[in-house]
Amino acid sequence: MNEPEFKLSLWARLRGHLFHIYFRMKRPMTLGVRALVLDESGTKVFLIRHTYVPGWQMPGGGVEPGETLREALDKELMEEGNIRLTAAPDMFQVYFNRRMSRRDHVALFVCKSCVQDSPKQPDHEIADSGFFPLNELPDGTTSATRARLAEVFDGVHVSQIW
Repeated sequence: MNEPEFKLSLWARLRGHLFHIYFRMKRPMTLGVRALVLDESGTKVFLIRHTYVPGWQMPGGGVEPGETLREALDKELMEEGNIRLTAAPDMFQVYFNRRMSRRDHVALFVCKSCVQDSPKQPDHEIADSGFFPLNELPDGTTSATRARLAEVFDGVHVSQIW
């Protein structure tokens, strides 16, 4: 997929900053989930491109009060990719995400068995999404996404930092 370089508008950047300020005030410590979703062949990974932050990345989001990690993972996969897990995912690592804040942690799950009910259509949050060959990631794939893929597939040392 050859997409033109994604440029954020001032409004989109501001909206992203406000979103994170709200969660810092609402939840003193934040916890999120990310999903490394593979297709049935195990050779393609599902990535999304948000409307409010640059780059291609794995789907995921915050864990709400009263929600389990698995519930948050299921919710985010459905919202961001129309994806349903058909088997339990493997928890890979919990990372400290100091780029976001001094309070943010991210649990990464590897999802090897899923169904995409229909391709995700762009909306106010997700600009684009799709399955990409592991050796042909789209331009603009974030460094954190590339690092996580290297940890899972290439045996690179697993970091504690997102």
